[in-house]
Amino acid sequence: MRPDKRQAILHGALGVFARDGYTRASIDAIAKESEVSTRTLYNHFADKADLFRNVIQASAGAAARDQIAIIERHFHKVTDLEKDLVAFGKAMCAELGNATHFALVRQINAELTHIPAEAIEAWQETGPRKVVRALADELGKLGFQDPGRAAVHLMLLTMTGDPSIRGTRPDDDDIAAGVRVFLHGHDVEKRQGAAT
Repeated sequence: MRPDKRQAILHGALGVFARDGYTRASIDAIAKESEVSTRTLYNHFADKADLFRNVIQASAGAAARDQIAIIERHFHKVTDLEKDLVAFGKAMCAELGNATHFALVRQINAELTHIPAEAIEAWQETGPRKVVRALADELGKLGFQDPGRAAVHLMLLTMTGDPSIRGTRPDDDDIAAGVRVFLHGHDVEKRQGAAT
């Protein structure tokens, strides 16, 4: 197996799956986009489900690495919790600019019932859950009582735009409001007051 061919297939397939979704994407279209023959594609991947699983793991892994780097950068020195969480939320939303990966995520969400369960599990474990665990570790260090739940809440409140328009990103005011709701909901002011 030549790694350059494999990478070309993964790259081409990412574009096709992000554009067409899992169900509508064809092996012929992926081979054409990857500039390889279908025979070469099948030399590297057993079938479309195997290819999709590899594509989503590679894409989610890269997105998770970028997001975890943002988490590490923003949580290594927290001095003003609200201000620092707003800055973190803005940085995470800027990362959503990875258009191809997040187009793929939107396709997955639209086709969940048509995608093999093992591909969904691989995506969740390689990407979203890994990011939530990294964020939970940092929130635990800051004294949050249930850091796993707090991590999910923070992401939902700061990384989601208008819920009536799927896939929209929040603006700066939405992020700041989300952080205030998050801090209020987790009684941060009360706990900080008790500690002083």
